[in-house]
Amino acid sequence: MGAGWGGLLLWAAEHYGVDATGITLSRNQHAYVNSLIERKGLSGRVRMTLLDYRELDTSQPFDKISSVGMFEHVGRAQLPQYFHQLAQLLKTGGLIMNHGITAAGLHHHGLGSGMGEFIEKYIFPGGELTHVGRVLEAATEVGLETLDVENLRPHYARTLWAWSDNLEAHLTEAQAILTRQKGEGGARALRAYRLYLAGCAMAFEHGWIALHQVVAQRAGNARGNELDLPADVAYPWRRDYMYPN
Repeated sequence: MGAGWGGLLLWAAEHYGVDATGITLSRNQHAYVNSLIERKGLSGRVRMTLLDYRELDTSQPFDKISSVGMFEHVGRAQLPQYFHQLAQLLKTGGLIMNHGITAAGLHHHGLGSGMGEFIEKYIFPGGELTHVGRVLEAATEVGLETLDVENLRPHYARTLWAWSDNLEAHLTEAQAILTRQKGEGGARALRAYRLYLAGCAMAFEHGWIALHQVVAQRAGNARGNELDLPADVAYPWRRDYMYPN
């Protein structure tokens, strides 16, 4: 859900052999990812659809769902509906990986010093940050059992600084591209993204905002007593795979 430019969708198909469906609201992303699917010879088992997540057919639920960088655009008021749809799209015992930017404060959702207003106006209109506690509450209310929560905040701080440094090292090229695309507005767009990348890197670095990755399972299990399930169940009993010697 919110498959973007297809990175995770194609990685899953190429490295894990899954039959994968991605959705997006962006016509550019839709066209680009479908061209990649065809170029990589994955047309038989990977598809990218131009579709609102609320319009997905719930009569054919999925084994696993990933949603990356989406719920912060859904908005706090729509979180119950969002998670209800996710639960309906997931098979009993199926897994969902939900990954998104979250607010650090329980009651203060925005960034101070004008940063939140700047991002709202120039970068992500309509975006809202929610504390991870509220995200987990909304998921639990529709029968999704939280299995694992990881805060990737310092990783994203490093990522944003890398993006910022790379842009600063190629300002001339970036200016030329944006001028071709936007004319006189190109210089303004470049300034906005220079501020955005550096400002967000600092915000993550100082813990003003976070990035949470949550794995949840649809409650109930069609295979009987989960204590007697074989070792090939979706959710691992041990964490050895995470901590190699």
